[in-house]
Amino acid sequence: MNDGRRVVVTAAGAGIGLAIAKAFAAKGDRVHICDINAESLERVASDNPMITGTACDVSDRSSVEAFIQAATEALGGIDVLVNNAGVSGPTVSVEEMDPDQWEAVIAVNLTGTFNVTRLAIPYLKKSDAGVILIMSSVGGRFGYPNRSPYATTKRGLIAFAETLAIELGDDGIRANAIAPGAVAGDRIQRVLQGRADASGRSLEDVTADALSNQSIKHFVDPDDIAALCIFLASDAAKSISGQTIPIDGDSKAAQ
Repeated sequence: MNDGRRVVVTAAGAGIGLAIAKAFAAKGDRVHICDINAESLERVASDNPMITGTACDVSDRSSVEAFIQAATEALGGIDVLVNNAGVSGPTVSVEEMDPDQWEAVIAVNLTGTFNVTRLAIPYLKKSDAGVILIMSSVGGRFGYPNRSPYATTKRGLIAFAETLAIELGDDGIRANAIAPGAVAGDRIQRVLQGRADASGRSLEDVTADALSNQSIKHFVDPDDIAALCIFLASDAAKSISGQTIPIDGDSKAAQ
């Protein structure tokens, strides 16, 4: 696949999604993103001339329809779809889970990804080399105590990617899932600081505990996830489909 592709990335106003969008733009691709935060989209577009955006709540079907329409109008089609949108959900046991919170996570992580992908498929079929990437998680590979809706949806996205690969292979479309571990940045630092404050332990001790289940002792760099997306969308990965690729420092559990 040559540069100058038409790339759609969800939830790319910041964090992993923004790193992915910038990486494709740096390759010469035109990128259309969405985010629930319209101000973030404006900042990204003003700083990156290869990136345009549309405000979208992926849990709202009409919002997704408007986003895909805007994306295809801006790009003229879709060659690469990166489903990055997701929410972490509550931290509570199954027994104590609020059903409304459970359904809210399902609506974003699973149903949102389904609707974005469903609407993008007709355009991907017109591409010379369509690619779908779906962001799962280390939480989709292992059970995750007190995070049941998150783990369940992230496991479901793996099955969704595998199913897409089978259904769309004859159309030349590849579909893969990516399963990051804990990602370096402000969010993980806030989580770790909260654990430290609650336990009276040092931030260093809490961080060491968080890394104890993986052989590479650092959190995942968002730019490394973006680089993996670039590879999986390239001709170098033309024979890779229906797979889940962990990028988690060799984690043995989700925590």
